[in-house]
Amino acid sequence: MPDVDGLEATRRIRARELETGGHLPIIAMTAHAMLGDREKCLEAGMDEYVTKPIEPAALFAAVSRVMHARSSPEEQKTAAIMTSSG
Repeated sequence: MPDVDGLEATRRIRARELETGGHLPIIAMTAHAMLGDREKCLEAGMDEYVTKPIEPAALFAAVSRVMHARSSPEEQKTAAIMTSSG
């Protein structure tokens, strides 16, 4: 959305989701991390926050948290079994 920043885009997506009942996972990614940025992103409706330069472990952990939060208890149990047997 060239007319708005990521915070406003997230707010618009979340407002639309109130009508549709869906939820699009959104992970904030910023190169200029300033004090309070994480909180602003989460308050706008983003699910997670990572900074640049990207640390692969941090990105994978954020994606995992977002996907884990969206999965059903049965899917979480299956993922835990697969991870521990891995």
